[in-house]
Amino acid sequence: MRQRYLAILSLFASLPAMAITFQTRLEKVEWKVEGDKFECRLSQPITDFGAGEFVRRAGEQATFRLKAHERWMGAGSATLLAAAAPWQPARGDINLGIVSVGGGEVPFNSSQQQAGRLLTGLMEGRSPVIRHRTLQGGDAMEVRLLPVKFNKAYQDYLACTAKLLPVNFDQVKHVQVGFPGGGMELDEMARAKLEIMLDFIKADPSVNHIEIDGHSDNSGNRLTNRDLSRRRALAVYDYFKANGFPEAQMVMRFHGERYPLAPNNNSANRAKNRRATVQLSRVDLPVEAPTTAPAPAPAPTESPAPAKPGVPAAVPAAPPSAPGVQGAAPAPRTPTGS
Repeated sequence: MRQRYLAILSLFASLPAMAITFQTRLEKVEWKVEGDKFECRLSQPITDFGAGEFVRRAGEQATFRLKAHERWMGAGSATLLAAAAPWQPARGDINLGIVSVGGGEVPFNSSQQQAGRLLTGLMEGRSPVIRHRTLQGGDAMEVRLLPVKFNKAYQDYLACTAKLLPVNFDQVKHVQVGFPGGGMELDEMARAKLEIMLDFIKADPSVNHIEIDGHSDNSGNRLTNRDLSRRRALAVYDYFKANGFPEAQMVMRFHGERYPLAPNNNSANRAKNRRATVQLSRVDLPVEAPTTAPAPAPAPTESPAPAKPGVPAAVPAAPPSAPGVQGAAPAPRTPTGS
């Protein structure tokens, strides 16, 4: 009897302390898939808390994050788990490490590796679980997503990710185009980079400004290097122009050897310095003033009646001067000779 009592005590001692738990009721669990060619999101609303969601940007793998209606979580490190289902206690939870919790609507973002493990766990029936402390009082708290109805939503999410662009804006906004051979023509690698940028610009018309800077190594004299850098920048400029990007929305500069990426002390470094850089941005374009319709022609005035013989014709009165504008001064008399 005593041994049985000790066994029960040890079982309760191994359980975590009572925690505040946020979890949607099983019958109300739903997954939502949203997105476009720039980003896809797979989320589950969490009752009284907010939502847990996987976010995959174009050109990247997914991350996992919480979105909170209120600031429940205190700052610090939270534990991220792929927890076994209650009906599978023998499997055990998988500890995926910690995430750094801050303030704001999104208290943390996981790493891409952690998110991948959570997605795999959901397909195996595991639950993403976050364990931490509350902001007020420091009580233990737990946020849990459930794997119910996950498989169908995951297929919809994969269909969304299949339509993502190959890159996102952060990856394409600053690109270096090399001229390793020392010439001024765009090689296959350079054209491939510019094509990726063009595809993104076409997909996102808000990207409406390009700055191009040409550079050289220090092999030639200063004037020769400036001309080489100009021609390299011009090759990129002409490529965008030929593909329909407006000239008025491009800026081109050339610098010769003034801004090397690496010391010009060997052939490998000199090859790095022979380049053009391309910077994409979003700017407010000037709004053209609306064209005004031409003023209507004045109505014809009635011609004065002809003067009677011997009666001088009436001289029309001069129009009043505009405010602040003096009338014309009378012409000076020409002095007569002596």
